[in-house]
This record gives sequence, C-alpha cells and structure tokens, in this order.
Amino acid sequence: MNGMLVLDPFAPAPPPPGNLALLRVSRRAMATTFEVAIPYGTPNALAAAEAALDLIDQLEEQMTVYRESSEVSRLNETGRADEMEPQLFALLQRCATLTRDTEGAFDVACGALVKCWGFFKREGRIPTGTELNAAMARTGFRHVILNAETCGVRFSRPGVELNLGAVGKGYALDRAAELIRTEFGIRSALLHGGGSSVRAIGRPPTDFRGWRVSIRHPHDDRRTLGSVYLDDEALGTSADTYQYFEYNGRRYGHVLDPRTGRPVGGTRSASCVAPTAADADAISTAFFVAGPEWTADYSRTRGHLRAVVLGEAEAPATHNLRADQYDPPGVRDPG
Repeated sequence: MNGMLVLDPFAPAPPPPGNLALLRVSRRAMATTFEVAIPYGTPNALAAAEAALDLIDQLEEQMTVYRESSEVSRLNETGRADEMEPQLFALLQRCATLTRDTEGAFDVACGALVKCWGFFKREGRIPTGTELNAAMARTGFRHVILNAETCGVRFSRPGVELNLGAVGKGYALDRAAELIRTEFGIRSALLHGGGSSVRAIGRPPTDFRGWRVSIRHPHDDRRTLGSVYLDDEALGTSADTYQYFEYNGRRYGHVLDPRTGRPVGGTRSASCVAPTAADADAISTAFFVAGPEWTADYSRTRGHLRAVVLGEAEAPATHNLRADQYDPPGVRDPG
C-alpha cells in the first residue's frame, strides 16, 4: 500500500500491499469498526494495536448512553456526578468551550432531542410541536455546570442528557494514539473509527506529505470528495449517509441542529482537519449544522483548521487547503 487508505468499513479487504506494507488490526466498538494501521516492521506493532483497541473498548464502557452502567448514563439518570474521571471531565470542559466557540452549532447536551426524533433507538419519527418544545427546554450545555476543583458535574434542570456521539469516537482515537505513542514508542500509524473519524501519528515512511486519506462522497460509493494528507493530525467527517428516515417524500437525517431542534438541511457532508480527533469530530459537526458560508467565515480566522464541505452543489468547497495538502475529487482509487 502506498500510504493511502480509502476509509470504508464495508469495503472488502485491500489487495496485497505495494511499497508500504501495513499491519491492520480492527475491532467492532461504538457501533462501528475501529482499525489501527501500523507499518510492518515496527517493533511491538501488534501489541500496540491490540492495546489501543482494548482502550477504545474501555472508553466505550465509560461514555456510551446505551448501557446503564456507563459513567455518562449514570450522570444522565441522576443529573449529577460529584467526581467524574478526570480525562472524561476534561473532555466535557472542551465540549463546553467548543459549544461557545461554534455558537451552539455543536452541543453534546442534546440527548433529549435525539430521543425526541427517535434516533436513539434508530426509529426515526416526526415529533409533535409539544414534544419538540419540551425536548428543547432540556437541551443545551447552558444547563450543564462543571466544577473544575472536584471534577463534578450537575445539570441545572431535570431531564437534561449528554450524548457524546458527535465527539466520542474522536476522543477515543486521541486516547488510543497517545497510548501507543507513549507506551510503545510508535511514531507512524493511522487509526480510524468507521472512516468518519481518523487520527494520524506522524506520517508514513513513503510520503513526506503525510497519510493520504480519501473522503467518501456521502451518497455515491464510487466517488470521493478528494483526499487530504494528515501529518500528526486528525480528520472528522459529518454526514447523514446511513442514519435517516423519510416521511412524506422528505429525508430527515440524524444530525440535529441544537439551536432549532430540527434535522439539518442544506449540507450533504462536512469534513474538518484539526490537531486532535475530538476537535475534528466536533467541528465537522458544527460545519455540517451551520453550513458552507458559516464554515468559510469560521475557518478564515483559524488557520490551524482545514475544511471540505459539500453543500447542495456537487462541487465541494475547501478552506485553508494548499495544493500539497489536498487532492481534488475523483473516482475512488480501489487500492
């Protein structure tokens, strides 16, 4: 393989590697497939990959809202936690900052909305006006109070629920990348969760530009929106490719606008390259929610971010991408 991964969890196994051979280890977690790819010949590669996936399993146990025993589920049930695990608490602090920074386009205190629209059980439905208003009254990080001294969290009103679906995979990849870098000395690897969340460690030995990662077209598996190069960076992509329902001939996707309480329209796919996978996931969600024009303004003042956004038009818009960081759209390379 030449350092490029087309991230499609439903694709068959890649052909025999070319000038860069990769050890690829995968596992199901968080309702998707996580994979760790490390160049062959790297010492302790298999042990590192398995340790990374073990950690992702542990983080799912901590963050999932689909198991009553998780730390986040217990917080949602009781409305308070006197002392959360410090790194999870730090993630919530980052979420609070990103919610303010994106003017509410990203907000993990949206569990009530997710349930209102039926997406919690993947049984999409149109809520009544009364149901939607009630859910909106219990939505928003403004209802979440963080105590930095004790790592405590409490909700200011009953019924608020956190759902880390828009940031959890990226956070898990960041933690896994940190683990294999610090404990196993890995300096070159690529980790991803379902293709929509990607974390690069260093760059491949065969390409000084970084790991080449293709962004899938949200509704046409034969096409891509181009490829980006990641060098100690992360990529997050938000789209409604798989989770949606149709009602009266209209498509309703699972990405909800926390500001209006309704499914997002007008954006087909939004990708963000950022220093961490948690930020890339969160900000790509904000890009998807707020749309191409807002994304352009937001990116213009943040040179450390890069963006590829597909709106209603077929041509994706790019921001902060140089020619050596981005390959234009084309038919997906099968290798």
